[in-house]
Amino acid sequence: MKHYRFFVLLALVLICCLAACDVSDPPAVKHVTLIIKTPMQEMNALTRPEIRNVPMFLEQAGRAFAASYDRARVTPVIKTFNYVDEAQAVTGSFDTENAPDVLFGAFFNMASYIHTGRVVPLDGVITDDLRRDIDDKIWKMGMVNGKTYMMPFLNMQNILIYNKELFRKCGLDACIGTGTQIRNWTIEEWEKILDTLAAKLPDGVYPLAIFARNNQGDTHILSYLRAFGGAVFDSEGNFDFTGGKIVRALAWLQRGVDRGWYPPHPENLEMKDCSELFANGQLAVYMFNNANRALYSDLEHYGFVNYPGNIATTFVNGFEVFDNGDADRLEAALAFLEYLYRTEEWLDLSAGNMPVSRKVLARYADRIAMLSDFSANAVHVVDFMRNSPNWQGRENSFRNVFWPHIHNLLAGATSPEECAAALNAACNAALDWGRKNSTLHP
Repeated sequence: MKHYRFFVLLALVLICCLAACDVSDPPAVKHVTLIIKTPMQEMNALTRPEIRNVPMFLEQAGRAFAASYDRARVTPVIKTFNYVDEAQAVTGSFDTENAPDVLFGAFFNMASYIHTGRVVPLDGVITDDLRRDIDDKIWKMGMVNGKTYMMPFLNMQNILIYNKELFRKCGLDACIGTGTQIRNWTIEEWEKILDTLAAKLPDGVYPLAIFARNNQGDTHILSYLRAFGGAVFDSEGNFDFTGGKIVRALAWLQRGVDRGWYPPHPENLEMKDCSELFANGQLAVYMFNNANRALYSDLEHYGFVNYPGNIATTFVNGFEVFDNGDADRLEAALAFLEYLYRTEEWLDLSAGNMPVSRKVLARYADRIAMLSDFSANAVHVVDFMRNSPNWQGRENSFRNVFWPHIHNLLAGATSPEECAAALNAACNAALDWGRKNSTLHP
């Protein structure tokens, strides 16, 4: 009987040991740090007025996404950068722990990153419903060789804004539009307005914003270069600054220095300098789009006009996803975009600007300031970059080689003809390098 009890006890011990050995440890929870980068940019969040800029939007959306994501424990890290530091923040951080998984920004900068081979096609996360919800022309801005690399979120139209009070003080009442109407002035009217402002504004107050200290003014200047009907690009998509109409525009810009159209030494000014002057009532005409209108509490004090030559441009802002060699980070980044675009709460934030989503536009059309004005003005929008590769992100990119020649022009160090020839050489070299060295994600 003792032997029987011994064997029973031994069997129980063995069973317990076998059972213990057979119990598998629960799978370890993956920890993923998701790096989301964006320039510091104001944001009109119509549905969430407490959100005042893009980083705040991404922080709140990132936390909500992390709480809903069940494939890993995600820690979203939002990193901001100044516009002039974008190349270093993006391509300069490749192969480091600080490399972006998700980037929010303007397509005109982000398009260049597609050609690094790091940006992932997003067609797999774009549903048929989402594809129909956004105009084909906008989708095409984010496509290369039939694949979608940039996800549009909101749209901004770039025009000029002027201070009505300064115009009235200088006797320019007849040039002021009614309401938020976006006006067009002829070149003759532009010259009369700028000369009058230069002559009658008090000391320390200036007519027009021009700046060329760094690459911030490239699109601004490119708009002025079309003032006399020049196209900037030839029929094959190469830059052509040496045409007579572009050279005439370069000369017009240069003459404005001597005629007092700009703050002193505009070649040494940057965007924030002109922004501060305009905010302080020391500048009559400045850049404007439906993102920075949040800076102006009462639009009745301001008027709106296209660039000389009746030119406007448009910026699409949206997202890119980067492959940094970590499958879990890439999976989470793509899931983050899926989450944003299927969640009305976050998609509706685009209504503070010009939403690309037709559904969002329909829901908030009656609450979007200047919607009808910008819509009517779309006929004046030009394509200022033609999907050119190497626009941004490298030392030899268009944005880096363009501005020094405008700097020299405004400083009087070069003639319009010399500037045009130098621009042709430098900008086409940047374009050629981009074409020859383009690498797309497999």
